Amino acid sequence: MSDTNQKCFGKTGGFSINFNQDYTSLSVVSKQGYRLFSLSSVDRVDEIFCSHDEDIRIAERLFSSSLVAVVTASEPHKLKVCHFKKGTEICNYSYPKDILSVKLNRSRLVVCLEDSIYIHNIRDMRLLHSIKNMAPNAAGLCTLSLSSHLAYPISSTAGELQIFDAGNLTSRLKIKAHDSQLSAMNFSFNGTLLATASEKGTVIRVFCVKNGQRVHEFRRGLKRHVSIGSLNFSICASYVVASSNTETVHIFRIDPKSIEQAERRNCIDAATATNTGTSNNNEGDSETGSDSDKADDASNGGWGMSFLTKAVSAYFPTNVVTDVFSQDRAYATVQLTEAGLRYECVIAKVEKETRLLLACEDGFLYMYDFDDSKGGECKLIRAHDLRLPLHGITEVDIGGNENDTSVLNVSMTNSMMPAPGTYAGVLKGRPGDRMSDSDRCRDLREAVEYPIKSTIPLYDEMQFPPVTPITVE
Repeated sequence: MSDTNQKCFGKTGGFSINFNQDYTSLSVVSKQGYRLFSLSSVDRVDEIFCSHDEDIRIAERLFSSSLVAVVTASEPHKLKVCHFKKGTEICNYSYPKDILSVKLNRSRLVVCLEDSIYIHNIRDMRLLHSIKNMAPNAAGLCTLSLSSHLAYPISSTAGELQIFDAGNLTSRLKIKAHDSQLSAMNFSFNGTLLATASEKGTVIRVFCVKNGQRVHEFRRGLKRHVSIGSLNFSICASYVVASSNTETVHIFRIDPKSIEQAERRNCIDAATATNTGTSNNNEGDSETGSDSDKADDASNGGWGMSFLTKAVSAYFPTNVVTDVFSQDRAYATVQLTEAGLRYECVIAKVEKETRLLLACEDGFLYMYDFDDSKGGECKLIRAHDLRLPLHGITEVDIGGNENDTSVLNVSMTNSMMPAPGTYAGVLKGRPGDRMSDSDRCRDLREAVEYPIKSTIPLYDEMQFPPVTPITVE
């Protein structure tokens, strides 16, 4: 979390909890290390890995694979790519400045610094492209879609962003999403939508990635200058859930017809935007919205709303009145017992039921029932304490004794062997020499691979065979 956001939230629980790309697992990061959990049921959260060797800043898992990207507090400029089931550090890269965020998908690994972004091929960690001389981005704000669209802010004063095609390494379009600086943004699971919020936090906007047209504008609340801590789409892309430093979590519903209209809207303008690299449909809008896409009297509640709009217009500008009444309100909400803590919120399928999951920096995971047929207030059904390691779980230490720190700029090191005494080292009985290039590439490929649907028991003999005692003569 950035210093600015930390001041806004005012509290800290000592943990950083984030979900993987499809919300099937989560990582719990603290000063004691990091742990990975599998989310298979409401009643049980399974711990699948525990590392407690050093202060961790970032731990990002690739779906349900064995690959985890790790950044430590002692070496904040270094990214470690690990195969956690083997207990190996496959490779590490060093960068000119501290790493602020890391994003993964099946083909790309993106590292965000304060003023630059580095794009790697996740299959071999080859550096493909770098974006430098960016506007100051102290929070490391960026988001990567599964189709490899990358969005990042391009202004430190206004809410402008760039959509970059990290797959083909080409710029797509620019969007002026808000007047004030961006504080949160995320792609939908299918990559067709992008949700944004500004540092004011009162309005959530959803844009069409195809042409930059605005799909929805949601009003989170009337309070000014709240800090958005989390902004995520549901897997089905039908909902957006947002949390802030207030006591309310908001869930907004996406109208499929609005998506279709946005994709068809202003085809000429969209084509011009693609050629010029700028989307102009949102220029000049404020936190109350722009004067584009005005709804008629029927969609705003008929004669009564028209009369009310005209009455209020006598005191306020017309564009402000129209946009306030056309903004959609929350479809469902959660009332938290305490404001000021940061929550990472997602809507996921757990045991084939739609659930709202709130991972809090206090170290707890809260599961809520979410009625997608009528919305309303969500009911808490279970809370899991993730603060302490669970019992009976095989723990693997991947810290190692890294002595080779002579890495300049962005380069791959060869110091990739597990430390003596690690679980993987005992299993394989490897000598203390370094891993070969072929072994490194093989481990990287194996780490990236994962089953599309998990039908194998969490702990089987192939993943965690019994340790064979080794006699030292």
